[in-house]
Amino acid sequence: MNNFLRAQCSGAKNFFPLPNAIFSLGLSTGELAVYAYLMYCEDRKSHQCWPSYKTIGRAVGMSRNTVQKYVRELEYKALIITEPTKYESDGRQVRNGNLVFTILPIQGAIEYHNECQLSG
Repeated sequence: MNNFLRAQCSGAKNFFPLPNAIFSLGLSTGELAVYAYLMYCEDRKSHQCWPSYKTIGRAVGMSRNTVQKYVRELEYKALIITEPTKYESDGRQVRNGNLVFTILPIQGAIEYHNECQLSG
């Protein structure tokens, strides 16, 4: 991975944890790739990261729109939540910033997945 992508992820180390249970949730390869990248970027204390859709797409070989689609799916499956950020530009205009991604505990996603399986 190049230095630019490494610098975008504050939690980047030589390895990162990916919960074994993630493979029992029936994620698509795209969902799994985006989730793994978010885990790679995650700050281990806050469980948050803030890469742009463009940065995620560059890392996993997807377009911005495709990354957005998979982020929505990961939210729906109770694996992450996103929150918009704002910043003030040099001209003092308030602009939209990157999303803050929060990685949720895997147990909640497992419970949600099991409930969906039972009701479906």
